[in-house]
Amino acid sequence: MDFGFTISKPRSIEPTEAGREQLLQLEEQVPTFRRCMNCGGCTATCSAGQFTDFNIRKVHNLYRWGQYKELDEELQKCMLCGKCTLVCPRGVNLRSLIIHLRKALNKDHQPGDYQHFIRNNNR
Repeated sequence: MDFGFTISKPRSIEPTEAGREQLLQLEEQVPTFRRCMNCGGCTATCSAGQFTDFNIRKVHNLYRWGQYKELDEELQKCMLCGKCTLVCPRGVNLRSLIIHLRKALNKDHQPGDYQHFIRNNNR
């Protein structure tokens, strides 16, 4: 039957297998990360967001999607003031999350990873 419309396929982006492992590691380090419901309270109160286009929800998505170059650029905008953690209705420790993400991006990675690319191109 033709009803005059079609149902679109879902447009969600699933993390890669490698990204899934990193996501699980991050959830172990910051267990409250799982509680996030993307309400936007953190973004609304963000001090850095008043002066830049910093967005915590964007940070979550960039990490889940494995877009580490953009994630690194976004993380540099955070001032680590902790206001986001104070207003979170689910008690997500966003300050700890940002710190752990920064550490994860600065570890020594295997050749071919994002950090290897940055080291070779900044000489």
